[in-house]
Formats: sequence, structure tokens, C-alpha cells
Amino acid sequence: MSQFAVTKLLDTDLIQVRDVVCNGDCRHRSGEECSHATSLVFPYRGVFMRHVGGDDTVAEANQVLFFNCDEAYQISHPVEGGDSCLSMDVPEAMLEELVPAEHRNPKGSRFVFNKQRLRIDERAQALVALLRHSLMRGAAETLEAETLAMTLVRRSVGVRTARAATASAGRQKLVDRAKLALSSDLARRWTLAEIAGETGVSPVYLTQVFQQVEGTPLYRYQLRLRLARALDLLGTYDDLTDLGFELGFSSHSHFSSAFRQAYGRTPAEFQRFAGLR
Repeated sequence: MSQFAVTKLLDTDLIQVRDVVCNGDCRHRSGEECSHATSLVFPYRGVFMRHVGGDDTVAEANQVLFFNCDEAYQISHPVEGGDSCLSMDVPEAMLEELVPAEHRNPKGSRFVFNKQRLRIDERAQALVALLRHSLMRGAAETLEAETLAMTLVRRSVGVRTARAATASAGRQKLVDRAKLALSSDLARRWTLAEIAGETGVSPVYLTQVFQQVEGTPLYRYQLRLRLARALDLLGTYDDLTDLGFELGFSSHSHFSSAFRQAYGRTPAEFQRFAGLR
């Protein structure tokens, strides 16, 4: 049985969008795979690791991953539960216009991203959810969907709206261990000591390194993972209080306030805006 279920959501001359669900049964590294198009991949559920040569990347809902055409890679799932992603194939000519020089390789005649990932902002996360929900429901016309997709690409690579991590290999591995711990149970109310125990360093050192590498504190990173999962699940919950509790929020008001601060709308307002209710 295939580990993947792929649903084509949009296919035009400009862009192709797919919903990709992986059950994550294969915990170790996969065999070597190769991208046949230049793609931006937005995880919105679960977590996986992508390995390109000696470079490892944690893929979760705070990131966009870049798959260069003809680039070999491997995938592993260190955390149970599989993952789901919105995958977008984008023509190189469009990427040449949208992607800033600092995120691409100037050498050669083809467009090549020079990094595996960028951290996206809350607006980009909301666009991922809006585009996916609209296409899954068949509610977006082609022109609207293409425009949303292009806006998402622009925001996900923007100099002011996306962030590249800067760290030594050792510090990045430490931060990655913390990310995997947080992703293993979004509802868990972690303490710094518990996460530090998972990563093998002191709470003080973990806090300092995570902030330096990701540019945001651990608690806020966890909050954004929870809220991104809420964006995914809004179409399946009638009782938003239950959704908030399911994701570890202490009350509906806590959930609603955090959601509104991140995305500019309450969960109920976003449901209506996206046509989910």
C-alpha cells in the first residue's frame, strides 16, 4: 500500500497545487527520491524530516520547504502520525520574478533555491489554509485560486515576511530536537525543563539558542504550531470550544484571543470567511 494519497486541487498553465497526505509508516529514511519540478511545500499537519546530502530539515507548519527540480532527497518520520502538505509546482520564470536574490543560487542557467526552507509568518499560514479549504470545497474559481497561490508564494519568500535560520550545525540540531518534541504532542503543556530533558541541554541554554536560531521564543513557536493545526481543523469542528481544548488551550477565550491576534479574525469569523460554515 502506498504511503501517499495525492489530490490534485489546481492545474493551470501558471501553477499546479496538490494536497499530499503521508501516513508516515516508514520511520527511517526513505530511498532516494528526486523532484521533477521546482516546488514549494507547505506542511500543515504533522512533521517529517527532509534530508538533502548532509543537510537535515524539520518540516512542520511554521515552514515552507523548497524542492529544486532534479534535486535528490530522502524523507523520514521521527514522530508518529504522518503528515499533510500543500504542494505547489511553480514555473521557474515566475520564481525568477518573485524570489529575492538572497534565497536563490545565482550560478547556472536554471532557477535553484539556495536553502531548504524558510520560516513563514502567520499571514502565510492563513493563506495556506484559505487556499486549501477553498480548492477542496470547489469554492474558488481558477483566477481567484491562481491569485491566492501567487500571493502565498510572494509572502513565503519575502524579505520582510519570511525568515531564514542562521546557525551552526550543532545549534540547528539542538533546535530541531526541540521542534520534534513540540510537534510530537501539540496539546501537551510542556515545561522548559521537560523540553530541555528531551534535547539534553539546560533550560537556559535551550531558551537562548532557540531564540537566536529561530528568532522567536519556544512558547510562541509552540503556539503557532497549535494555531496552524486549528486552521486545518476548522472545517471539521462545530464546537470551537472543543477544538481549543483538543489543542491544549485553557479556555475558549484563550483560544479565540490567540487565534485573532495571529490571523486577524476569531476562529468563528475565519470559518465564515473561508466558507466552512
